[in-house]
Amino acid sequence: MIALLVGAAFSLAFTLFLTPSFARLFRRLGWGQFIRDDGPQSHHTKRGTPTMGGIVFIIGSGLGYIVGHLVGHTPATLVGLMVFFLVVGLGIVGFLDDFLKTRHQRSLGLTGWAKVAGQVIVASGFAAIALNFPDDNGLTPVGFAATQTHGVEVFVSAVRDIPWLNFMTFGVVIGGILFALWSTVIIVSASNGVNVADGLDGLATGASIFALAAFIFIGFWQYNQSCFHNLRLDPHVQNICYQVRDPLDLAVTAACITGSLIGFLWWNTSPAQIFMGDTGSLALGGALAGLAILSRTELLLIIIGGLFLIVTGSVILQRIYFKLTHGKRIFLMSPLHHHFELKGWAEITVVVRFWLISAMFVAVGVGMFYLEWITRAS
Repeated sequence: MIALLVGAAFSLAFTLFLTPSFARLFRRLGWGQFIRDDGPQSHHTKRGTPTMGGIVFIIGSGLGYIVGHLVGHTPATLVGLMVFFLVVGLGIVGFLDDFLKTRHQRSLGLTGWAKVAGQVIVASGFAAIALNFPDDNGLTPVGFAATQTHGVEVFVSAVRDIPWLNFMTFGVVIGGILFALWSTVIIVSASNGVNVADGLDGLATGASIFALAAFIFIGFWQYNQSCFHNLRLDPHVQNICYQVRDPLDLAVTAACITGSLIGFLWWNTSPAQIFMGDTGSLALGGALAGLAILSRTELLLIIIGGLFLIVTGSVILQRIYFKLTHGKRIFLMSPLHHHFELKGWAEITVVVRFWLISAMFVAVGVGMFYLEWITRAS
C-alpha cells in the first residue's frame, strides 16, 4: 500500500510541476503540433503547441513506480515491469511517428502499416514473456504452469478465466501462437483506440484516468481476495479467490500511471499547453491492454474502455458507409468528437460530456467485476 500511495503521489508531482519545463524544451526543439487542413478549422490555432508530451508521463510514472517500491521496501515484479514494457515500447513507436510529423510539418509520419508493425513487434515480445517465467506458486504472468507436457494453462478471460476457452486445448505450440495473436489484437486495438480518441484537449487524458483507475480497484481487490494470500483454502474460498500473479503490483502500476496523468491533465486541458501526441496515446493504450491481460479481465476492457470503442467504431462506420454509398457520410466528421464540434458544441463541452460517458462505462465495468464476486460469495 505504501508503494501505491508514494508512487502515485510522486508521479503526480513530477508531471504537475515539470510538464511546463518539458513543454519549453520541446518548443525549443521544434516539436510543435502539426494540424491537418482537413480537420476542424478551430484547431488551426493549436498549430505549434508542444507535442510528444507522452514522454513526460511515461518518465513520471516510471520514476514513480521505482520510488514507490524503494520507499515501500518492496521489490518490483515481472507483471509491473511488463506493463511498462508495453508503455515504453509503444511510446517509442508513437515517438517515431510524432518526430517524423514535426520534422516535416506534414501528416507524413510512419505509414499505417509501419505503425501496426511496430505495435505487433512490441506485443509479440509481451506475449513471449507472458507465457514463461512461473513464480513460486506456479503462475506465469497469464496462466498456471501445469506440466512440461501440457505447458501453461492460459484462458480467454472476462472477469475471470473462461474454463472452456483454454488456448492450450490445441497443444503447446498452437496454443502459444493463438495466445500471442489474441494478446496482439488486444494491444493493437487498445493503443489505436486511445490514439483515435486523442483529438481534443484533455479528452484522451481524462478518459484514460477513469479507465486506469478501474484497474487500481481491480488489482487491489484481487490482492485482498488472492488464493495465495488466504490461509483457508476451503472449497468456498477457492470458488471466490483470484489466481492472478502479483495483483497488488498491477494496482501500483495503474496508480502511478493514473497519478502522472492527473498532473499532466493540469496542462493538457483546454486550452492545452502541451499535447501527448502518439507517443502518449499509444503508450496509454498499451498500459490498458497490459493491465487487462495480466489481471485476466481482457474482455472486461471492452466495457471499461467503452468510450474508446465508440470513438474508434465511429471511424470504421464512417469509412465503410462512405465506400458503400460512394461518398455519403453518417457523421459530419469522424472521429465522433469532431462531429459534435461541427454541430456547434464548444470543445470543452464535448470533452466533459465524453469524460462523463467514459466514467459511466468504467462504473458499469467495475460494477460487473464486483457483482461477479458477490454472486460467487453468496
